[in-house]
Amino acid sequence: MQGRRMLAVLGAAAMTALSLASCSSASGQGGGTVLRVAFNQDANHPQAKALQEMSDELKAQTDGRYSLQLYTDATLGDQAATIEQVQSGTIDFAVVAGSLLENFESDFSVVNLPYLYESPEHQMKVLNDPGVTAPLYDTLKDDNLKVLTAYHGGVRNVYSTVGPVNKPADLNGQKVRVIGSDTNVRMMERMGGVGTPMAQGEVYTAIQSGVLDGAENNELIYSSLSHDEIAPFYSRTEHLMMPDYLVTSPSVWDRISEEDRKTFEKLFSTSVDTELKLFGTAVDEAVTAAEKAGAKFSDADVTAFREAALPLHKDLVKSDLAQKVYDAIEAARG
Repeated sequence: MQGRRMLAVLGAAAMTALSLASCSSASGQGGGTVLRVAFNQDANHPQAKALQEMSDELKAQTDGRYSLQLYTDATLGDQAATIEQVQSGTIDFAVVAGSLLENFESDFSVVNLPYLYESPEHQMKVLNDPGVTAPLYDTLKDDNLKVLTAYHGGVRNVYSTVGPVNKPADLNGQKVRVIGSDTNVRMMERMGGVGTPMAQGEVYTAIQSGVLDGAENNELIYSSLSHDEIAPFYSRTEHLMMPDYLVTSPSVWDRISEEDRKTFEKLFSTSVDTELKLFGTAVDEAVTAAEKAGAKFSDADVTAFREAALPLHKDLVKSDLAQKVYDAIEAARG
């Protein structure tokens, strides 16, 4: 048993995806349309709670024409698989990590840079401002994808089996799991460690066996996946705010009337604010739980890590589009 949390899917992803393959949106009781939403965390995650609250409001404000049905705990497969299902029309919506969209359009790396946002509020303000991000999001049209809204995915920090990571030199030689993208591998190298891409489900065993020295993630993941049991030194490097996106296909969105799309858009905005508040509360609860499990939290020298990582901005912001988005994000700082 890997820690306190076990995902008992055991083939449910394949079975559920097969059962959904013959149709896209389902009809609910009373003839309303139930839009299927793939989600890889549990039902208590702030994003899941915000989406469920949105579903209730959506049903009320559209007189039952629309609601959402969340498939949590990666029931429909990992995030990469659910993107493919959105593209094929098997499911309607999916919540996916921002790094995965780099695989479709490389310019998405500009919004995944380390030390880019000064706060979660700054992040949500710019990523949900069409004046800043619409040209970037529009590049996904040829991939049959549409970004509906961006959600805060937490502030990522480093945790280790070796000891506190207070400065870049402390990461020297440490193999640290990162999200599988070139941006994140290069980020960890500049921070002093060895960036090691790996599927999330493999991280616990890899740390436990010594294949990895640690990982980087937010406090919710750290606690809920029991990584606090095997890598007790959690250092607040605050190096990354990786957004999550609610995505659909243009064909699904186009089937919704203009009037109802306006209702969706209003509720997306409300759900972003709701999720941000819930995330703050959830972080406090996760820290308390992790400390009870033996974790030791410490503040790192954020300035030193930022100075080490910032050259990556110049390396990766190369196209005119990426530069335009980057400049707008910088201009929106407080």
